[in-house]
Amino acid sequence: MPGPAPGSAKEGGALQEIVLAGPRGFCAGVDRAIEIVEQALDVVGVPIYVRREIVHNRHVVEELREKGAIFVDELDEVPPGATVIFSAHGVSPAVREDATRRDLRVIDATCPLVTKVHMEAIRYARDGYTIVLVGHEDHDEVIGTTGEAPARIVVIDSVEAAEGLEVPDPAKVAYLTQTTLSVDDTRAVIEVLRRRFPEITGPSRDDICYATQNRQAAVKRLAEEVDLVLVLGAANSSNAARLREVAEALGKPARLINDVRDVQPEWLIGVRRVGVTAGASTPEFLVRELVQFLESSGTPTSRELRVVEEDVRFGLPHELLEIARESGKRNAVVPS
Repeated sequence: MPGPAPGSAKEGGALQEIVLAGPRGFCAGVDRAIEIVEQALDVVGVPIYVRREIVHNRHVVEELREKGAIFVDELDEVPPGATVIFSAHGVSPAVREDATRRDLRVIDATCPLVTKVHMEAIRYARDGYTIVLVGHEDHDEVIGTTGEAPARIVVIDSVEAAEGLEVPDPAKVAYLTQTTLSVDDTRAVIEVLRRRFPEITGPSRDDICYATQNRQAAVKRLAEEVDLVLVLGAANSSNAARLREVAEALGKPARLINDVRDVQPEWLIGVRRVGVTAGASTPEFLVRELVQFLESSGTPTSRELRVVEEDVRFGLPHELLEIARESGKRNAVVPS
């Protein structure tokens, strides 16, 4: 666990209040993914291999690495016959086929909400639709979803791209979205798609996950009450980056930081109220460290601005439960 940044917040001025967004931090999909790795280490033992970052946060990855997880970029780094965990962002069918060829035992930690998008992509492709996937083409989630029907899926990430999109049959178009995109940004793109392709179809419910919506709703409320918003999250975490963008869209200065060490004292000059939130892959101990650092400015009060309560839980994958049963360690794994 990293220590606080050098110096103290006293250099920044007279901070009066720290306001914490609620909800913030880990979502159910991230909780589940981390639990899968931890329980697999208990049931299978080391080595356990994990393809890519289990979630987009280096603190989480390093903690699991210290417990014995081995993180790899591709499956050719995994010995034949070993156990490998797929990350919460999901993978393409090609990756699954590669795992089968290499005789790997797979535990799938894909977030169930991402799996839902995959199933929708398969259904639309089977029915002959051109699928417009609103998302960032280099994001692991989008790469995995696109792999379900690469000949049918077109990835766009802006209103401009939607305006210029051409499809073979305007009457056979469907849309899907990356789960961690900004709700507002997604809505604007989808409005253009609906105007340009009046017969377009989409999922019965938006693919934006509940955690993304809730954290963005909380940061909107937070931005109304503070002078500066600090967002804890990795630079490659789409949902954390969106939180910063949401605050900035409301005219509020916002900074995306990995941890307390990134805080620059000059950011706090003239700031009386600072808001703190965290992306869905960010552990709570980073929030506590940041608050402790900010409290070094004197005696600011702290409070939580809670917008909604979350009680979502996802069950553990059947592969993990099956391994526990076969190894005689059924009691070591408790279904969520």
